Amino acid sequence: MCDIGANFVIDGEGGLSAVDFNFNGWGNKQQHSEDAQLAALVASTVDARYLRSELVGEDGGIEVDGHGTGIMTESSWINTNRNPDWSKAEVEQELNARLGLRKIIWLPGIKGKDITDAHVDFYARFVKPGVVIANLDNDPESYDHRVTLAHLDILKNATDADGRKLQVHTVSPPLNPRKSTFSNNNPDFAAGYINYFVINGAVIAPEFGDRAADTRAFDLLSELYPDRDVVQLNIDAVSAGGGGIHCVTSHQPLV
Repeated sequence: MCDIGANFVIDGEGGLSAVDFNFNGWGNKQQHSEDAQLAALVASTVDARYLRSELVGEDGGIEVDGHGTGIMTESSWINTNRNPDWSKAEVEQELNARLGLRKIIWLPGIKGKDITDAHVDFYARFVKPGVVIANLDNDPESYDHRVTLAHLDILKNATDADGRKLQVHTVSPPLNPRKSTFSNNNPDFAAGYINYFVINGAVIAPEFGDRAADTRAFDLLSELYPDRDVVQLNIDAVSAGGGGIHCVTSHQPLV
């Protein structure tokens, strides 16, 4: 639902809108003619104002702090498989307008390594304004190793829309995830702790059977979200398709 559903926005006056970013199968990697109709259906179902963007993209490629700052990867937005005729400045202008942003912190991401072209929800998330949790891949054999180091350098030197320097916390993927029918010999298996979902009273997060890594992620999330229960779930079946908890869920704000 995160990628193929609507991206909810509020207008500050109690109005709920749903933005359609014209899902195209993550850059025409999958059939999507029916999936692309879902955002409009969601808007109608929840009685939200339907807003259709000119851009093509997915909600998993969007991370915002709710106060005017966004984090995005260039690889998933400034990409010929989604927005071939758009400049970076044009993409940024449209995202700002549709999402109420004043500043976007751009991370490079990486194209062509996963189905999403490196959605931001596997790399950096806002805990609250000014505070970010970021993925640090410690496996030198992983293509994400250098990518996450580059992202950290950008984030640690970035400021938000209000001029605050970001406080950045890191968490690393499991080096020894459990063996299962979902993970064995599966190059698409996505094991990472950044792709969690925040709900009322809780944080729903993954675990991968690597006790040390799972515990470190649990402890950090518990520290960063002290007023919420951290609940870890086995999501191997979801990770097998290259996604995570945040990828298959979508926030609808209470207005």
